[in-house]
Amino acid sequence: MHHDIEKILLTEEQIQAKVAELGAILKEEYKDKNPIVVGVLKGVVIFYADMIRAMDIPCQMDFMCVSSYKGTQSGGKPVISKDLSNDIRGRHVLILEDIFDTGNSLEFIVDYLKIRQPASLKICTLLDKPERRKPGVTVKADWTGFVIPNEFVVGYGLDFNEGYRNLPYVGILKPELYA
Repeated sequence: MHHDIEKILLTEEQIQAKVAELGAILKEEYKDKNPIVVGVLKGVVIFYADMIRAMDIPCQMDFMCVSSYKGTQSGGKPVISKDLSNDIRGRHVLILEDIFDTGNSLEFIVDYLKIRQPASLKICTLLDKPERRKPGVTVKADWTGFVIPNEFVVGYGLDFNEGYRNLPYVGILKPELYA
């Protein structure tokens, strides 16, 4: 365990078992649909790579970079710094997200993509932190890996100031490091 981690919340083995489970579900859901799988950068990269392999179906890969965070706090209005490269009109779109937290960014993304008229638009998130959801957020994940407590987590793509992303597990960062 990394010395800055207070406790491991999800082990590498737990995550990989959940990825395999979600991959089997999504493989069945999207067989014969050639979906566009949208990853929300940067945190999703590791989950995205594992999920694409676990789904094991023909698909197009695409990415968006949308953020409303600065350090540990949501900065408010989401900002797109990288948009999709593909036209999604009439296509089945699956958004892969690392963590569903306040819901601000995810709701913004869903509203933004619906304007482009996809055939379907669904969400799969590795982590869901419902205690942090902002009032009025109506978007919901179609598939969720783990519901987690309101702790600041890092690892498996999740960061604090761009660090800890490469940890193979999800851990709770020691509060004195970000307080």
